Amino acid sequence: MAFVQIDNVRLAGMAAAVPEQTHFDWSSTQNKDYDQETFAQATGVRNRHFSKTLVASDTAYAASERLIADLGWEKDSIDLLVYITEHPDYIQPSTACILQDRLGLSKECAAIQISYGCSGWSYGVSVAAAMVQNGSSKRALFLCGIGCYRKGAIINPLFGQAGSCTALEYAPGAAPLRFHLGSDGSGFDAIITPHGGARRLITPDSFEKEEVDGKMYAKNESRMKGIDVFSFAISIVPKSVKKLAAHFDLDYQSTDYFVFHQANKKITETVQRKLKIEPERLPMCISDYGNTSSVSIPLTIVTQQRHTLGKRTKYICCGFGTGLSWGTVALETDEQFVLSELVYVNDDQTDKIHIYNPNS
Repeated sequence: MAFVQIDNVRLAGMAAAVPEQTHFDWSSTQNKDYDQETFAQATGVRNRHFSKTLVASDTAYAASERLIADLGWEKDSIDLLVYITEHPDYIQPSTACILQDRLGLSKECAAIQISYGCSGWSYGVSVAAAMVQNGSSKRALFLCGIGCYRKGAIINPLFGQAGSCTALEYAPGAAPLRFHLGSDGSGFDAIITPHGGARRLITPDSFEKEEVDGKMYAKNESRMKGIDVFSFAISIVPKSVKKLAAHFDLDYQSTDYFVFHQANKKITETVQRKLKIEPERLPMCISDYGNTSSVSIPLTIVTQQRHTLGKRTKYICCGFGTGLSWGTVALETDEQFVLSELVYVNDDQTDKIHIYNPNS
């Protein structure tokens, strides 16, 4: 069912982490048709945080450690970990299991990994909340991570690296979480990494470059049909918000803030006009952090919404992208909601990592 309501689950807090160093080397990109300022005006991206050492789970781990400490939760009280990423540490095992051990959580903690992109935060909240709503699991951590560097790959100036952690707990009487979730697999190739899965295994040919829309990509590199994705986003996001509101009899204009996936500035501003939302109710962080996929919604809240602390606040959040897929959620944070300060992760800050050694 596309519409889901989950009761008795409280959002307890949220944290985000980025690599300490910033990186915006225009000379390393393939954008020969326009200069850096034109790119910034079109996308909104003027900076991003980037590391050649840290992987997606490193920033997700750092955000989780900070949030657990700020909440004052005993680690043995956390009985569910959900991790969404398109950049796992290994093809197998699940990085969720690695994070359970790295964080020092109980061996009775269930660990689930889901492969999802830009709509992942909305989907992940629905999965974690669904497992908490009847009280079988009392406390859950939902992590997201994006790590966009690979040696020899195009350094796409649109994307940044980041990780996040959202904490949920069983709380009878909590404000409901209401979702509209959807997918359109006919657009599966709008954002795709052709080689590396079971359908197209990695071979020597995977590293050969091919021309796609005037740019050269290896077959194991992600590529995107920009115009198709733009058209999809500006159409589906307003429709999803309105469908959610209609189904649950909500006045979406009474929402305090709208937080949409930070795909690019032009998409967000187009959606804003279609929904007739005032700019001050639509926080953005893409200028400083780039497109951070599933992390972008919590990263926006962590970095732009600290003024809401101590207040009951209504949000409508929408993630959209790879799949093609989308997820919109109406939620409310209470006066005790914790927003951790943004964590900056040093390249050497990879404590308790799990690196495979064939001789161990």
